[in-house]
This record gives sequence, C-alpha cells and structure tokens, in this order.
Amino acid sequence: MSQPVYWIFNLRGKANLTMRCGCAVLSRAYIRQAKLPGKERPMTISVGDSLPDVKLVKATENGPEAVQAAEYFKGKKVALFSVPGAYTPTCSAKHLPGFVEKAAELKAKGVDEIVCTAVNDPFVMGAWGKETGSPDVTMLADGNGDFAKALGLTMDGSGFGLGQRGQRFSMIVDDGKVAQLNVEAPGDFKVSSAEHMLGQL
Repeated sequence: MSQPVYWIFNLRGKANLTMRCGCAVLSRAYIRQAKLPGKERPMTISVGDSLPDVKLVKATENGPEAVQAAEYFKGKKVALFSVPGAYTPTCSAKHLPGFVEKAAELKAKGVDEIVCTAVNDPFVMGAWGKETGSPDVTMLADGNGDFAKALGLTMDGSGFGLGQRGQRFSMIVDDGKVAQLNVEAPGDFKVSSAEHMLGQL
C-alpha cells in the first residue's frame, strides 16, 4: 500500500492548508474547488429576492435620519443606484447627473422614488446631493457598508485609499423586491446608467 502523501496549498490567499490523500497525484480541479469552512463568499442578491433589512441613513435638510430598508422600500417602485463614492469622478460627472437628468422620464414610467446609495457618511452624501444632485434623488448613506455587504456587492478600493466600498450597480426595486439588477464590470459605466434603466421599465 502506498504511503500517504502530504501537500500544502495556498488557497486564494488564505492561510496554508495541509491536505492528506492516499495517492501521489491530487486533482488540480479538486484543489481549485476546495473551500475553507466558514469562508465562503456571500451570495450576490438576485432578481426576485427581497432587499436585506439593514439600517441606512437618509440625508435630509434636518440632518441624518435612520431608516430600515425593509420598511423604506415597502409599497413603492424605486430606481436604486449605487456608486463607489461621493465626489469621485465618474460618479459626479456621469452617474448621479444621469439620474437627475432622467428623473422626470423615470417617474413617468412608474418610478415613485430615485435613490442613490454609497459607502459614505450621511453628511458627505447630503453635501454631494446639494452640489450635484437634485430634490428628485434621495441620498441614502451606507456608512458602515452593511447594505453593500448584505447584497454581496462590495468592492475592495484599498489600493486607492478607499477601503471596502459598494460596487457600481443599479436596480429596480418593486415593493421591496429586486425586479431588475444591473451590476457593472470593474471600471465600467454602462448598464447601471439611468438611460439603461429606462429601457427596462
């Protein structure tokens, strides 16, 4: 009988893991599929799913106002879009202005409210909304990134000094459930635009 063979692998940047088998060759496919207990990546939200019920903070004229997602999105159709950060170039030059420009058209197609969210504090979101947005777009701050994490739509911006942020995406939320979901590829700005959303309504 052959002696057990011990292998040490580094799986996706995780700590070294020693694996034991009774043969000298271990399938590369098996290695790629191996998972560490409790370290699975959270599932991304899908069309038909309910939004996670986490706390967000609404930027208002009277200051920050905490809201629960489940209650806030209940009973209305919302055009929701997420940006990696307030005041960042594409977000300020294209993404938010696009929804401001198309607000009347979106509402004419049955949208009750347009919401912008980002992993920023409510004061930054409020100031950005006043400078670049309009009363037609509600700013919901996801300061701790809890909403982005619960959606499974985070991105690592630490290389740019941004830490963990939300990905660029848009969705149509109907009575708290995702009716349409548009997630951008890294660095892109195409499917999350107001123009693209208009074609989905």
